[in-house]
Amino acid sequence: MRHTSWLTRAWIVSCLGLAVPAATVAAQAQFAVPKLPVERYVLPNGLTVILSPDHSAHVAAVDIWYHVGSKNELPGRTGFAHLFEHVMFQGSQHIPYGVHFKTVENAGGNLNGSTWNDRTNYFETLPSNELATALWLESDRMGYLLPALDQAKLDAQREVVKNERRERVDNVPYGSEDEVIGAAMYPASNPYSWPVIGSMTDLSAASLDDVRAFFRRYYAPSNATLVVTGDIDPAATKKLISQYFGPIPKGPEITRPVVAKVTLPAEKRLVLEDPRAKLPQLTISWPTVGNVDADNAPLEAVGRILTQDRTSRLTKLLVYDRQLATRVSASQNDDDSENAGKFTISVTPRPNASLTDIENLIDSTLTSLTMSPPDAKEVDRFKNFVRVSAVIGIQSALGKAEVLAEGQTFFGEPLHYVKETDAALAVTRADIARVTKEYLTPGRIVVSMVPSGKLDLISKPTLTFTNVTPALEAAPAKAEK
Repeated sequence: MRHTSWLTRAWIVSCLGLAVPAATVAAQAQFAVPKLPVERYVLPNGLTVILSPDHSAHVAAVDIWYHVGSKNELPGRTGFAHLFEHVMFQGSQHIPYGVHFKTVENAGGNLNGSTWNDRTNYFETLPSNELATALWLESDRMGYLLPALDQAKLDAQREVVKNERRERVDNVPYGSEDEVIGAAMYPASNPYSWPVIGSMTDLSAASLDDVRAFFRRYYAPSNATLVVTGDIDPAATKKLISQYFGPIPKGPEITRPVVAKVTLPAEKRLVLEDPRAKLPQLTISWPTVGNVDADNAPLEAVGRILTQDRTSRLTKLLVYDRQLATRVSASQNDDDSENAGKFTISVTPRPNASLTDIENLIDSTLTSLTMSPPDAKEVDRFKNFVRVSAVIGIQSALGKAEVLAEGQTFFGEPLHYVKETDAALAVTRADIARVTKEYLTPGRIVVSMVPSGKLDLISKPTLTFTNVTPALEAAPAKAEK
C-alpha cells in the first residue's frame, strides 16, 4: 500500500467530516507552498522567458502563452482567437502541413493548445533531449506562420471550427446554455458577452485579411510568455531560445479592452427548450469578479463549501438528504477571465424532481450562509483542498509550466501561484459570509432548461420569463410569459 503524506491524510480526514488530529492541525499551520526555481528574462523583441529546471525525470515541457483571447475580438468578428488555435497547427514557412504533430509524436512527446477569454496557449511535453525540436516548432509558427497561411487553409480550419461548434454547442442538449447566460449577463459591447468559439455568422464572414491582421497584432513576442520546465540545462536552453526566437520582430503596442464591472439590477429568468433533452436542468449565475480581484479567493471558498464533497451544504441537501438531484456544482470563474467573472450553481435533477423546489432550497442555503458564517470545519475542508491542489498542480513538467505562465501573463509574476494559495488559505469565515451577501444577490440569471414543449417543468412558472431557445428549436407558442 502506498504511503500517504500528512497533507493527503489531512484532506481525506477533512473530506470525511472526521476530527483532525492536533498534530495534523499543527502541520497545516506550518504548510508552505512549494516555490519552484525560476529564472526570468526578456529578449530584446519583448518575449518574456521563464526557465524552471527539474531533473527528477528526463522530460521537458515547452508552454507558450499569448495574452489574447476572445476578449480581444470585436462584435461581428468573434471566434478569431479560437480559430487561430487550429490554424497554428496547419504548418508554417519551414514546417509543412501535418509535420508539427508528426514531429512531436515521433519524438515520443505530446502537444495541444487551448483558447479562453483572455489567453491562448500551445504546449509540447517531450523527452528532454528533444527540447530543441519543440522550441524550433514554436518559434517557426510565431515568426513565420503567415507566409504559409492561404485561403484554402483558412477555409479548411473555418469548417473544422464550425463542426466543433456543432458538436459542442448546437447539437448537444442545452449546449447553448453558456452563450445565453453570457448574452444576458453582459451588454452586447462587453467582450465577455460572446462565446470563445464564436458564432457561425462571424466565422463565415472572416476574411483572410482579417485573420492576418489579428495574427500580426497579437501573436508577437512582445505579447507572449515562453516557459520551459523540466530536465533542462538553463545555459544551453537560453542559447536555443536566442537562436530560434531572437530574430522574430517585436509586435505592435496593444491596447487592451477596458471592461467595466457588471451588476444586474434585478433577476432575469430564462427558459431554454431542447428537443434532444430528456430531463430538465437548472442553472443560476451571478456576475462577480475576474481572477485578478481579491474577492476571487473567498468566492472560490463559497463554491467549495456548497459542493466540494458529499458533506458540503448543497450536495448533502440536494443529492443525499432530499435526493432531488444526481449532480450539483458551484464554482467561481471556471476559466481564465481577468476582468469579469461569474459564480454559477448548476443542478441536474432526478426524474420528477421539481426545479422550483430545488431553487427554493438553493436560496435557503445561501441565506443561511449569509446570516451565519460557515463553521471552522467547513473552512478547514476548503483549505485542505487548496493545499492539496497547490502541490498536485506543480507535480508534472507541464503543470509547472502552466502555473508559471499564468502568473506571468495575468500578474507579471511567475510565482504568483504562491500568493494565490496564501490568499486562499487566509480566507476567513467572515470573508465567506461577506462575499456571499455582496455578490450572490437577487441580481442574477436563473435558467430553466427543459425538453421542448415542457414549460410546465420550469422553475417558478408563474414568474415572468424570457424564452431564449434558438429560433429553429423554439416552441411554437408561449415564448413569453
